[in-house]
Amino acid sequence: MGLSDREQKLLDELERGLMQSDSGFASRVGKVGNPGSRLVGGALLAVVGLGVLVAAVILQFPPVGLAGFLLMLAGLVVATSNVSGSKITQGLMAKKPKTQRPGRNFFEDRWDRRQGDQ
Repeated sequence: MGLSDREQKLLDELERGLMQSDSGFASRVGKVGNPGSRLVGGALLAVVGLGVLVAAVILQFPPVGLAGFLLMLAGLVVATSNVSGSKITQGLMAKKPKTQRPGRNFFEDRWDRRQGDQ
């Protein structure tokens, strides 16, 4: 279901206002691209690799099976990889976890919280 003319005009106005008020956001949005195309391309590559792998098993030809497995693996890597170089993913990767004492782990911290940080 499409937007009405009034809704489309309001949406365009909101976009223009957002882009004018926050230039950093506008540059990040412009660089992200279409992540759906990577997902679809990677999924197709994985399906082709799986088909080659199954054909190699039926024909009992291991080198072709290895090639099919590698194709399938490459497709899964492409489909699940993040958009490289985007400021959004770099910002998420740059965030540091809460400061922890050296040698501590999740379970010790959880125990301390239960005990009232004694």
